Order: sequence, then C-alpha cells, then structure tokens
Amino acid sequence: MIQSAGAGWLAIAGLGPGDTALVTPEVSAALTEATDVIGYIPYVARVPARDGLTLHASDNRVEIDRARHALELAAEGARVVVVSSGDPGVFAMAAAVFEALEAGPAAWGEIDIRVLPGITAMLAASARAGAPLGHDFCAINLSDNLKPQALIERRVRLAAEADFAIAFY
Repeated sequence: MIQSAGAGWLAIAGLGPGDTALVTPEVSAALTEATDVIGYIPYVARVPARDGLTLHASDNRVEIDRARHALELAAEGARVVVVSSGDPGVFAMAAAVFEALEAGPAAWGEIDIRVLPGITAMLAASARAGAPLGHDFCAINLSDNLKPQALIERRVRLAAEADFAIAFY
C-alpha cells in the first residue's frame, strides 16, 4: 500500500462482523498507514484515534457523499480508508465508491484504489453453526432504501423456491 511521498490512495476496507480478532491483517495495515478514515458513525467508532489520523464519521444514508469525500481527499494526497462492517463489497461501501468514481472527474481515475476484503456476518455465523452455506446459498438485503419492497419479496420467494440457504441482511 505504501507509495511515494505525497501520493494519495484509497482503501475500501471491511472491519469484519465486530470482533477485532476478525479484522484482517491487510485491513489493520491500511488503518495504520491512513491519514483519514471515513465511514458510518458506528464503524468509524471502531477505529482507535491516534496522532496523524482524522476520523470522518457520517450518517448511514449518505454513502455517495461519503464516497465523494474519500475520493476528494485521496486526490489531494491523503491516505484514506473507507470502512464498512463485514466485507466492503457485500451491501457496503465498495459499490458507492465506484459509482462516485464513475460519475466524478477524470482525475479520480488516477487514484490508487483497493478493495480490502473483510469477513461478513454471514460467513462468521456460518462458521459457528457448522456449514449451512456449504452448498448453494444466497444473500438478500431486506432494506428497501435502494430497491422496492416488491422486488425484495420476489427475490425471497424465488430463493425459497430454489431451495437456497438464505442469509438475510
């Protein structure tokens, strides 16, 4: 992750399901190098404050604004980590950052952006329970913030008809 002096970067990191033992070494290393951490209030609260680190906590319904802020800081030379719980690519901030990147200025395309995987709650719970996700399964987000309730209901019905193990978020 370390680059030449002055070069900013952006890591989109999963903090896992809550237990600090489940934060990956790669994510811990990025947090150690970061100048700025951006995320939803309870996730940013999981990152210990230290000299040289600015914590930017925000509400849960401002994902695109949060992503733009992270990209702006990285473009200015900051070493930014956008934190999510679990894995940032599963119902979390990775999609928002790439949406903001696509709609933003061309200069943002030069930013070194990395998605650092995390352990999802569904994987942690599955490990504790044995192997309920050992065969075909799906994950369905029950929030209607970004999709209509009718679509959620259809997906749940079809997943149940297909006999998937289902992890609900």
